[in-house]
Amino acid sequence: MKKSLRSQLRKAAHEGVRHAVGFLPRELRFALFRSLIDCDPRPDPRLALKIAETRDELEACFRILHDAYVASGFMQPDPSGMRVTPYHALPTTTTLAATFDGEVVGTMSLIREGVFGFPLQSVFDLSQVRVREGRIAEISALAVHPAFRKTGGAILFPLMKFMYEYCTQYFDTRHLVIAVNPNKIELYESLLLFERLQQHAVDRYDFANGAPAVGATLDLQRARVEFEALYGRRCERKNLHRYFVESRMPNIALPSRAYHTTNDPVMTPELLDHFFNRRTSVFESLDLRRRVLLHSIYDLPEYQAVLPPLPSGRLQGIALRRHQRYSLKCPARLQLGVGGETATIDLEVVEVSLSGFQAVARRPLPLDTWGTATVELGLGVRSTLRVAAVRGVRPGASQVYGFRIDQPDAAWRTCVLALEGGRTHRDLLPQAA
Repeated sequence: MKKSLRSQLRKAAHEGVRHAVGFLPRELRFALFRSLIDCDPRPDPRLALKIAETRDELEACFRILHDAYVASGFMQPDPSGMRVTPYHALPTTTTLAATFDGEVVGTMSLIREGVFGFPLQSVFDLSQVRVREGRIAEISALAVHPAFRKTGGAILFPLMKFMYEYCTQYFDTRHLVIAVNPNKIELYESLLLFERLQQHAVDRYDFANGAPAVGATLDLQRARVEFEALYGRRCERKNLHRYFVESRMPNIALPSRAYHTTNDPVMTPELLDHFFNRRTSVFESLDLRRRVLLHSIYDLPEYQAVLPPLPSGRLQGIALRRHQRYSLKCPARLQLGVGGETATIDLEVVEVSLSGFQAVARRPLPLDTWGTATVELGLGVRSTLRVAAVRGVRPGASQVYGFRIDQPDAAWRTCVLALEGGRTHRDLLPQAA
């Protein structure tokens, strides 16, 4: 009873402070929030941050998320004690975990655009973000264990730093989007320089149990410059530019990769079955379109056995186009003989098969002209191919071309077969070796 009373008094005090701060001018409010920053570049060595990939790690993340969302009114209690969404089944979603003494104490999921889109696009217009160059990812499923919520950002700031490094160096992401409670939006605006997607809050956001929400976005490339202008001269523990951009934190374990892939699938057939069939009814609740899309991603026989079944006789007219589980960003150089001279053109390979690939070029290319492409498939893994561009996929300043390969070499074959047969990102490591 005493604990409940203390909790009520503390909540009332917080509400009072928030109400009082709300009367301050916007710039004074933002200055106050920034003055409270305390980001330790050398956190407790018992803190570790990594991608959640085992059953125990994922279950602990989903449990912390469930309890935080239930306490905030963002979901009804689930019999599983976990919050698991369809987006967690996708290879384009990465769940980050913060552990302290081996126990998960914080989590965040990064949902890069995949076959299901984004959760927040159901209520927020992303057209102004989509027209800009660079991929988008939604920050979702953020939660910290109650025992660590009053530690001045000791878990939240390292999670945010992990998110920044992962997005900018590994996840091929330039733009972040987020849907947050209206009470929290000014913290994202003042500290992290997010900009609202629209001026007014959405009264009902179904992905958060009908709670109000504000959508916001951050250009990570531009933020790098703006962080330096705003925080560059501040002391170490209040300097978010140095914290996010310049410092390196030994607590963070970034993923090992055999090839220049840009996502880290972790869902094995066993994990999909455990979380989406046995512990929850997520797969059972999917509509036909999403079921078909899952089958187009996880097309290996061992996955098909655990995916939600497709009703026979109802698939006429539905395109079962294969969606790759791994996305790529491989630097390449194309040498072409043009007008009696050899031209060298930089490419970025983004999709591969045994007989061809797609690549982005910054200048127009002649079609059906054979040349030599040297592709860096991974660190120390290089393929040299005789190729010809056979079609331009998209006009514009940067054009995507489809290339035909005359004869794949051994490095190319090994890479493509590994990507086609790999279940998780760790499966690629022995293949490359």
